[in-house]
Amino acid sequence: MFSSHSCVEGIDKLDTPIFEIRSLNHSYAGKTVLQIEQLKVQPASIIGLIGPNGSGKSSLLRLLGLIERPSRGEILFNGRQVEPFSDEARFLITLLPQEPLLLKRSVLSNVSYGLKLRNNGNEVLPMANEALARVGLPAKDFSQRPWYALSGGEAQRVALAARLALKPKVLLLDEPTASVDAASAQLIKEASLRARKELGTTLIVASHDWQWLNEICDEILHLFKGRIFGTGQDTIIFGPWQDFGKGKWGKFLSDGQQLLVTTPPDQEAAAVIDVLPDSENGSTIAGEEIVLSGTVSRLSLERKTGQLFATILAGDTPFTVGLTFQQGKEHTILPGKTVSIRYRLDQIKWI
Repeated sequence: MFSSHSCVEGIDKLDTPIFEIRSLNHSYAGKTVLQIEQLKVQPASIIGLIGPNGSGKSSLLRLLGLIERPSRGEILFNGRQVEPFSDEARFLITLLPQEPLLLKRSVLSNVSYGLKLRNNGNEVLPMANEALARVGLPAKDFSQRPWYALSGGEAQRVALAARLALKPKVLLLDEPTASVDAASAQLIKEASLRARKELGTTLIVASHDWQWLNEICDEILHLFKGRIFGTGQDTIIFGPWQDFGKGKWGKFLSDGQQLLVTTPPDQEAAAVIDVLPDSENGSTIAGEEIVLSGTVSRLSLERKTGQLFATILAGDTPFTVGLTFQQGKEHTILPGKTVSIRYRLDQIKWI
């Protein structure tokens, strides 16, 4: 059985960070893929990584997983520098890639492989069976099944069970639910969160499932072109941008509305937009103001701050709006309701 650490919420946030990045610069074939000046990850926290493909999420996870050594800079684990593949962190940090890599063996052999390397002796079988149960694959039905007789979702759950069996201090998840069925996705999510609750496992999750990340994460980091910018509650719109002429730039949303921006540094740049809810009694503010119409798709509570946010879809494009206490109390913004949002052109930031 997993030993209970249900008092995770009481962990001292002043403890040594489980990860600390300093002046990191990582490149492949001379091309820089990551530039992170400083980043600290606290023990037992849940960190989300979002960003477009190629933004550096997978590279960051490999570095944190001690699979690669950074080109420049340093990564501290529990306050110390640890070499890639070192025994010191070998079974404490584990990475689940998007595509499961299983040994050409039975399910039980896959799940117990790491336990045997760690010399768990007579505990191997019960620990492997327990890990399988946690991902919804009962040992009596799956332990002797060969790797090739698994569906995509089952294979990903076996790969996760192999990592959970080690009771890791850090679980790194790279798009864990991107290519699996809905039932497998739910089981993967539940098993990962249970490890955090019961073991105090630190979770770092790269995912395009921003709704799930908003629900579970203590902090969400945006990555774009290898750099961290902002948190998951920023509204960030990616290019390409269209030149409308007469100094106007922007793009058409899927419902035909025109999203206007200031002149971008390049057509593929990303715009960080500070969006506010519009109201009939709203006061006029300085600077050219753009108003869009959208539908409230969901409300979410940011775990770290207790701030209430609304996700508003203008066409198919999500905009995140922070709500005041009064708006939340009066229920003036509810899912399904059509509302207006506004932003100032002179407050757009480019990255």
